[in-house]
This record gives sequence, structure tokens and C-alpha cells, in this order.
Amino acid sequence: MEQAPMNRELRVLMLEDTPTDAELAEHELRKAGMTFTLKRVERRAAFVQALEEFHPDIILSDYKLPDFNGMDALGIVQRDHPDIPMVMVTGALSDIDAVELIHAGAKDYVLKDRLARLAPAVQRVLAAAQVEAARKSAEMALRESEETLRMVAASAQDAILMLDNDGKAVLWNAAAERMFGYSRQEALGRDLHALLSPARFLEAQRTAFSRFKSTGEGAAVGKALELAALRKDGTEFPVELSLSAVKLKERWHAVGIVRDITERKRGELALARANRALRTLSACNVELVRAANEPELLNAVCRLLVDIGGYRMTWVGFPEQDAARTVRAVAHYGHEEGYLATAEISWADTEHGRGPTGTAIRTGSVQVNQDFLANPMMTPWREEASKRGYRSSIALPLKSAADILGVLTIYAAEPDAFNEAEMSLLQELAEDLAFGIQTLRTRLERDRIAHESLQHAEVLRQSLEESIKAIANTVEMRDPYTAGHQRRVGQLAVAIARELGLPEETNHGIELAASIHDLGKISIPAEILSKPSKLTAIEFMLLKNHAQAGFDILKGIQFPWPIATMVLQHHERLDGSGYPQGLRGEQTLLESRILAVADVVEAMASHRPYRAALGSGSALKEIERGRGTVYDAAVVDACQRLFTQKRFAWSA
Repeated sequence: MEQAPMNRELRVLMLEDTPTDAELAEHELRKAGMTFTLKRVERRAAFVQALEEFHPDIILSDYKLPDFNGMDALGIVQRDHPDIPMVMVTGALSDIDAVELIHAGAKDYVLKDRLARLAPAVQRVLAAAQVEAARKSAEMALRESEETLRMVAASAQDAILMLDNDGKAVLWNAAAERMFGYSRQEALGRDLHALLSPARFLEAQRTAFSRFKSTGEGAAVGKALELAALRKDGTEFPVELSLSAVKLKERWHAVGIVRDITERKRGELALARANRALRTLSACNVELVRAANEPELLNAVCRLLVDIGGYRMTWVGFPEQDAARTVRAVAHYGHEEGYLATAEISWADTEHGRGPTGTAIRTGSVQVNQDFLANPMMTPWREEASKRGYRSSIALPLKSAADILGVLTIYAAEPDAFNEAEMSLLQELAEDLAFGIQTLRTRLERDRIAHESLQHAEVLRQSLEESIKAIANTVEMRDPYTAGHQRRVGQLAVAIARELGLPEETNHGIELAASIHDLGKISIPAEILSKPSKLTAIEFMLLKNHAQAGFDILKGIQFPWPIATMVLQHHERLDGSGYPQGLRGEQTLLESRILAVADVVEAMASHRPYRAALGSGSALKEIERGRGTVYDAAVVDACQRLFTQKRFAWSA
């Protein structure tokens, strides 16, 4: 294969029938700093023509296509252009299919939900192809010349080293000098297995020799290996190793391409931690709505931080006003094993009060301990913490408008476990938890006062309505772009109900249901709710689940009105095109049909992060187009009268 010269862009041929998937793949390559010209084709004929006319340096192929599959495409390439490397980029692939692809000649495969691997895979394959092309060129020109290979290796950005059959280094390029710290003079002739994971490196080298001694041909040996490497100064770092076996001067040699993947590993770890915190935050916010009392809420949050977040132990403490200013543990979960009983944690300005927990209460700010072993402030707790596998911790104050309610302390099993992104999400969780505590305490106090002055039935009704309002406030706090949307839908829905002559008691239930009709969005990640661009198919599928999620949260609460059913059905349509159940006609409640129209009109009339407000005129035209087919005709007519004859306007 003719390799892309250094003075021209790389040529990438993409066999993909989904434009959005192609755009995502292209974005990952450009994000990695790659410069290239890309040509996308969908069908067999266009693919064959592009091979002949476009002259790609690499091919990225989907596995399933309109008139043939990835294996067929690979067969064409192996038959007509065997030197062009091919990487499969597919949505799903069984282990059997993956092995078959590699055996058939594919250089690698990347799943579409793991596109962060695409750029490294492409770079690795291209680097391997470049070395392979250089090797072939060298053998054709000067079969006995090792100097040609050294010249190629000298200009490479990755470390390239060659070992003979005895494990001695015979090639050591400039990049290897920079990466490992050994000069060329120090490396040549030495047994350098100890620089990498010895057992795995030696095993791969022997595999290379035994496989290709019988064939007389050199080639790459399997997938790249991720190993731990040692620098000259003794520090350890992660590398990616690709091995080939080549025959020079009638002797087999192992050629290794080594890439330092420290930054990639650091990024993967940071992303995993942020995702862990995000999943935990979403689960805890559901508990904020469901919890019936404060102990239930605190214990649920501690449990989720360990079970979903993967932390070692977590606990909630409240500051006491005794002489020692004790921090009293009120909830905990995980590998606690008596730690809190012996820790003597205080919030006074003393040795036992200057740790993260006490300082967080005293200062009202987040405190992070990234290493129990190295942090001198952790001396009082170091021994007991080490016994239980605690290496780092974070203490997050639970603040109300007036004072510090308590502290949420989380322990991790690894040092430096809390990066900036994770700390931000955990701080958001602490703020939500403090809000939940305040809400439960306010509700408890309100119920106590109400029971002293009102009959039980009225107290229950008020409590339910206040719960709905608290739930509505929680939803709007999680989704600032639609803050006020539920309230405005409620105003319009009640006005429509009155125009239809429904009883005030029914109207009141409609207003309450409208105020929490998007409750289920609390289970949707915040970045999807506030995304300023069009949602992907997967993101929209997640968003569509909010009606069912809201119903699941509310179905066990005994309201005087069918609140949960109204929330479940507010996206159903007369013709069955709605969700989540695809109900038709009068299978839905009249109240739900009213909410459906009010929701559409308000959403179109208001601003959204992905578009400007369309105005009530456009909204009315939309519901008129669906009158009698998508939306209830009587409800549409009532809504039209409100705007055109009675000058309906939303209040502030």
C-alpha cells in the first residue's frame, strides 16, 4: 500500500450508511488531532469504485450495510487491495464474529458506543501499517540492510525497538530514548525484557517466532497489548505494545511499537469517575422524591453511594452542641466495621476536629483528603482507616439557608479518587440532599401543626398537595431550561377545563397533575435535559421514558384525583401515535387529553435550549392540524377560544 506522504493529508474511506454515526466517528478522529480527507460510501458499487479512484490509506467499515456486510467488504479488500488496513466500526459484534473478522484480515474493531477507542485504534493500525510497509520496502530494496529500518524508526513518534531471538535489543529509536530514559548506547545489546511486563512480553515474542518460523513470513502478532513499563528512573507507566515478527539475515527478530498511554488512561479514569458520580446523582435524586422520612432518605443516599457509586464507605453526621462538639453519625453504609464508634470525630478546632468532616462543618466548604497515608491532618484516623481500606475521602457540608445541617463524608479505596468533575457532581448531590432534608423537616413540622388545628382528612389533602409542590420544585431545580413550564401548563390546562365546564374539584386535580407532569425527567441525566442541540435517537428514547418513570414514582400515593394516570398519559395521542402505551381515543382520561394540548401549546410557545420560542400562533396552528386525529377536538376548540376570543395569557 502506498503510504500517505508527510506533506499530504491522510485519505480515509468510510463504509457507513448512517450519516450521524459517520459524523461521530469523524469527530473522534479530528478531536485526536488527525488531519485527513474522508470519503463516505454506502453500497458495494461505490465502495469498489472508491478503492480504485480514492486510493485510501485506511478503511473504516460498518458491519451491516444495505446490500452487503462488513465481511464481504473485507473480502473485496483482501482480494484486490490487501495492503490497505481495515478497521470495523460497528454497533454490536459477538465474540465469534470479532474473531472471524480478525482472522479474515481486519486490523481491529471498535464498537460505536466506545468511539473514544477509534482514534487510538486508527493511529495504531496506521503506525503498524507504516512499519509493515517500511519493512517490505526495505526487504525489496536491501534485504540484508538493517540501516533502512533504523532510518524509518528514527522519525517515528512512538518508540520502536527490535529484539533478536535472545531478547537483546538491536534497534532503539529516538522516541524510545525519550520514553524509557535509556540512550541508544545503553540499550543496544542489552536484555530489555525488564522494561516491560516480562512474562507477557516474552510470551508474545515467542508466539511471534513460533508462528512465523514455519511460514517464513513476518506479520503482526494479534492485538496490541496494554502493559506496565518501567523508565530508567524506576517509575512505572502504562504503554500499548504492538509486536511483529520479521526475519533479517536469516534470523527472526521481534519488532515492538510502544506508545505511552498515560494521558489516555488518565482520561479514561476521569471519565469513569464522573460517570460513576453522575449515575449516583441521578439515583439519589429519585430517592429524594420517594423518601417518606429523613432516616429513610439518609440511609438510601448512603447505600446508593456505595452500591452504585462504588465508594468504600459513606456516612452522614450531624453536629452536636455538647462540650466536645461531637459529630453524631445518623446514617452510614459500606465497609464501616465499627470505624465511626472509635473515630471520635469532632467539629471543634482541635486535633480530632481538623479532619475533612469537622472542617467542612466549621467552614461550610468542601474538604478533600486525597491520601490518608500522606496527609498529616489524618494522623488520628490513619491506622483504623487503613485497616478498612480507606485511602482518600471527601466531606461535603449539608447547608440550609440559615446554617449547616450536617455533613456527608465519602471514603474511596484508592488515593486521589476525587477529581474536579467528580467533586462538582458530588457537591450537587450534597446540595440536593440538604434540600431534601429541609423539605422533609418542613413537611414534618407543617404536618404537626396542621394535625393540631385541622381534621385529619384536610391535613392529608394539604400534605399531598404540598408534596406535589415540593416535587415540582425539585424537578425544576434539575431542569432550569424548563423552569416554570409545568406551572404554565397548569394555568392553561385549568383554563381549558373551565372552558369545557368541568367541576372545580376536577380542575384542581388537573392543575396539580400539570405541576408535576414532567416528574419522570428527574431520572434523566441533566446533560440530556439541557442539551442545546438535537437529541440522538438513544437520548430521545431515554427522554420518552419520563412519562412511565413519573407514573412509577406516583402510583403508590393515594391522591383524591388520578394524578399518576394523568402523568402517565400526557403524551398519548388519539390516533395511537403517542407514548408510552400507544393508547387511542377515549382509552385516555379527558384530563390527560387536556394536559396533552396544554403541554404542546406551552412547549412551542416558550424558549428551549435547542431553539427559540415559536410563539402561541404557531402552537395553535399545530393543534388545529391535529384536531380530531391527534388531539381531542373539543379540547382543541376550547383552547382556540381562550386565545382568540378571551385573550388568555400566562401569569408571571
